[in-house]
Amino acid sequence: MQQLLYIETVLKLSGGLVLLLLPLTVCSVFGLPKPQSGLWPRLLGAVLIGIAGATYIEGATTVRGLGMAGCVVINMVAVAVILTLLILGAAGTTQRARWILALLALALSGLSFLELGQI
Repeated sequence: MQQLLYIETVLKLSGGLVLLLLPLTVCSVFGLPKPQSGLWPRLLGAVLIGIAGATYIEGATTVRGLGMAGCVVINMVAVAVILTLLILGAAGTTQRARWILALLALALSGLSFLELGQI
């Protein structure tokens, strides 16, 4: 079971990192529809990295199931990627989109702090 979780963690982490760092290249190489910006592939990469973190926590502890710690990892990775994309100007082509992404990052951060209190 531990080996399977390790393999899953490595696969999700590597796939997530590739999507996060080279989103448009991945779309071209795999023949996927190429978006105008790398926002959506990068967000998918963030989700995969967050799930890899949650899977790692599951394998490293005796607790079974995603649990609050896994939720915190997924949320905080998503927040980090969204804020990074906002700071670099690579997220949202309109002011409204940037505000919505900023509010989403704020909401996920708040939720993570509430979840940390439950651990």
